[in-house]
Parts: sequence; C-alpha cells; structure tokens
Amino acid sequence: MEKVEILRFNQLPVGLLYQILKLRVDVFVVEQNCPYPELDDKDEGALHVYLPAGNQVAAYLRIITNEPNIRIGRVVTNPHFRGKGLASLLMQKAMAYILQHHANQSIILSAQEHLQNFYGRFGFAPVSGSYLEDGIPHVDMQYIAQKH
Repeated sequence: MEKVEILRFNQLPVGLLYQILKLRVDVFVVEQNCPYPELDDKDEGALHVYLPAGNQVAAYLRIITNEPNIRIGRVVTNPHFRGKGLASLLMQKAMAYILQHHANQSIILSAQEHLQNFYGRFGFAPVSGSYLEDGIPHVDMQYIAQKH
C-alpha cells in the first residue's frame, strides 16, 4: 500500500473517482442493503482522504469543509483490506489535517451507533440520541478533545 492522500474533487483523476464512488456504493448501498442516494452533491466541495493500494482504494473518507461545521463522513474500508487498522489511519490523518487547517471550527460526524467507541478514540463524543438513518441506528458525534 501507498501513503494516505488528501485531494480536492477537481484533483481526483477520473479513474480514482470511479474507484472511490464504486467502493462507497459497494459498501454503503449494496453490502449494507441501504438504497439511498449515495451521490449527494457534497463531493465537489469536499476533501477526499484515501489510501491507494495498486489500482484499488483500500480505505476512504471525506471531509466537508464548506458548511458551518467541519463534517467527516463516508468512512469506509474496502472489504479486501479490513482488519488492518486502515480506518484508524485515515481518521488520524484527517484529524491532523483538520486541526491544522480548520482549528477554529467544530468537527462533527454521524456515526453508526455501534461505532461510537471507534470514533471516541479520536476525541468524539455523542451529542444526540440514537436515530435511524436509512434503516441503520446512528448517533451524532462532535469532536471534544484529543484522546491521549
């Protein structure tokens, strides 16, 4: 595998964009059986954080910076690369980037409920009760402080 990359939408080569969108649809729509509009008009204003592995994307997340709060979303690991800590690696890189470039903004995310402890390791705490999003229990979380 290569190193984590962070690119704006207009910097993504077409083939890479296709791999990212395919991974997101394969996992969020097909694997999780959630028919929802994966293409939500937010990608063009987002930063795309990914880990390439040859001609595949091993892991991915996006950072939306053009809203009042910084939002992390679409955190996904390719099924062929799971269990290697890649989502943690991306979260570390994303948080370092956000804290360096957007330190004065709140950082939020919508987590699948069973992943609260995972995001808690990066300083996020729940700020809502559980709710259903596309049939999956979620909770809103906000960055409170870096865990040491």
